[in-house]
Amino acid sequence: MPDPRPDVLDFLLTRRSRPAKTLGSKAPSRTEIETILTAAARTPDHGKLVPWRFVVLTSPGERARVGRAAQTHLQATDLAPEKIEKAVGALAQGGVIITVIASPKASEKIPRWEQDLSAGAVCLALLNAALAAGWGANWLTGPLAQHKAFLSEAFGCSAEEFVAGFLHIGEEQVVPTDRDRPDLQSITEWR
Repeated sequence: MPDPRPDVLDFLLTRRSRPAKTLGSKAPSRTEIETILTAAARTPDHGKLVPWRFVVLTSPGERARVGRAAQTHLQATDLAPEKIEKAVGALAQGGVIITVIASPKASEKIPRWEQDLSAGAVCLALLNAALAAGWGANWLTGPLAQHKAFLSEAFGCSAEEFVAGFLHIGEEQVVPTDRDRPDLQSITEWR
């Protein structure tokens, strides 16, 4: 017999990300962040490989260091200056950034693509946990997410690792209007 949780279902049916640029600088406490991380770590993980890890950017100095590394590495690319400015500027948005690093593990049983999907699922779980805790939150990627030299310098990433998401969390300053959602009829096939 099902054990319905209408409050949880209502949350999922009405959840809405908050644009990172609208988040204030107030951040959850370390205890609150640990609760959010604990919720995210319950993500399905076939084989119990834990193919992801977290880097929590709370310190303004550390965020500035990561921003300088981003600036340096992106300037060495052919990316347009306004796109570089946007990517670097995003690192200052919100009160905290939880960086989800996809960290695949060698496995004969669990393919890489499955591990990458688990890392993406962790991002959604983090986003939903932050929103459920009353914070504004946004999941971003961008040109830094797979820039190997930047990832190595900023987060100590191996060649196999990449950023599945930068989760920006802060106090909500603007309540966004809902956006158009997919037309279920056009994307669902019943058999």
